[in-house]
Amino acid sequence: MDYELARHNMIEQQIRPWEVLDQRVLDLLTRVKREDFVPPVYRSLAFVDMEIPLGHGEAMWYPKVEARVLQALALKRSDRVLEVGAGSGYLTALMAAQAMQVVSVEIHADLKESAEAKLKAHGFANVTVKLGDAARDWGEDGRFDVIVLTGSTPVLPEAFFKRLNPGGRLFAVVGESPVMQAQLITCLDEQARRTDVLFETELKPLINALEPERFEF
Repeated sequence: MDYELARHNMIEQQIRPWEVLDQRVLDLLTRVKREDFVPPVYRSLAFVDMEIPLGHGEAMWYPKVEARVLQALALKRSDRVLEVGAGSGYLTALMAAQAMQVVSVEIHADLKESAEAKLKAHGFANVTVKLGDAARDWGEDGRFDVIVLTGSTPVLPEAFFKRLNPGGRLFAVVGESPVMQAQLITCLDEQARRTDVLFETELKPLINALEPERFEF
């Protein structure tokens, strides 16, 4: 298989048509080899417009979603990032290539170990992958400039905003099937926030995601 041709076609046929035009992001998709983060059995599907299974019911995002979110985050070299759900480690790698530091929290031990090994093999020394549950909050590692939830949450926990530095950004897919929104929320100051709806999608909920209060009759 010609991986470079497949990568080029992915960028031109999936990424650009989805309004991802930031050259920094496009260059990064060329440099960080997606096929190296895909489970070996699915390696030939690394550039297909689909979610790729990782086990435990988890999956890699569509390539166009990874790119669109990365563009929206507009990461800076000074940013500290918290990622909730390491998954394959590919999105982690993309963010680590642009940010100062990434702390990624993964609830499945085997995915944590696999992502950690792949990130190390690719030379990402500014990433720490931790085993734990950060679906509602993560009380360790101080404050962050960016928080990314890689699974959906029916209700966005307020606790995450206490982890953000002033001017911080949080990406999350909020809602329940079939109505979910990918949102980028920017903390303008201690009281004010701006919410940008990036696109509509469906995404598997984080394990132990915060649920809305249900009325019982």
